[in-house]
Amino acid sequence: MATKATRRGRAASAVLLLVALLTGCGLPAAGGSVDDPSLSGPATSRPAHGEQPAAGSASTGRPAGAAGSAGAAPAPVVVGYPATGGNRWSVAAAETTAGGGSGGRLLRYRVAVERDIRGLPVADVAATVSATLNDPRGWTAGGTWRLRRVGAGTPADFTIYLATPGTRDTLCQDVPDGYTSCRNGDRVVLNVARWVTAVPGYGASRATYRQYMVNHEVGHRLGLGHERCPGRGRRAPVMQQQTLGLHGCTANAWPHPDGTARYSGPVGAYREEIPPREGARPAH
Repeated sequence: MATKATRRGRAASAVLLLVALLTGCGLPAAGGSVDDPSLSGPATSRPAHGEQPAAGSASTGRPAGAAGSAGAAPAPVVVGYPATGGNRWSVAAAETTAGGGSGGRLLRYRVAVERDIRGLPVADVAATVSATLNDPRGWTAGGTWRLRRVGAGTPADFTIYLATPGTRDTLCQDVPDGYTSCRNGDRVVLNVARWVTAVPGYGASRATYRQYMVNHEVGHRLGLGHERCPGRGRRAPVMQQQTLGLHGCTANAWPHPDGTARYSGPVGAYREEIPPREGARPAH
């Protein structure tokens, strides 16, 4: 004959069973989990429109949403890319105003980042490009040009690409080197390897080198050719191939470094050996 305690235990078990049936789930063992059909399918999915992974994903090595110790600085973003990407692009949104005031010829440009590049969101790259082009020392300073960034699906006079070294060769259609940047027609192609590491012996910050990259290649799109160092110890003209050597000049990223007349040097280029191409840069 069952005791009162036994009957109470059976009643409690029946209640638990009824709750489980009504909620449609089982009771997992300790440390287990309940299967959820809504989570079946691929473990990961491609970000919409080729957006970069959320901060703290594979490019940073930290789980998304993971917090460091109290007061600790955020982990640095690690940039990664293959030697050759898939030639697929994320295009930045348009900016609302053009640089260079109301005078000058208006040229519209897009900014696109190859989707295989991790750790450099297209919005951040576009902000750097536009800040450079709209700077009072930039191409709009002389009143000849206005430059406005447009978004995808809008007519543009040229596109600025941030590309992997191999895709750089595809877009430039010149002697493939995987090292330099270029301008080819309405393509202004910036090599991500140079964007990330700059060049040895430049003598300025990576931020300055990026400004030089943008202004030099856009200068070609505006119809300008190469120039040489005007004298030892002087600024290098922005149209000098500073990537391959300064030849006694000092690094300079700006066509109008004093905000006045354009700073230039003798027309011509140096015979320089291009360094070896670089391979992939793992994002870890």
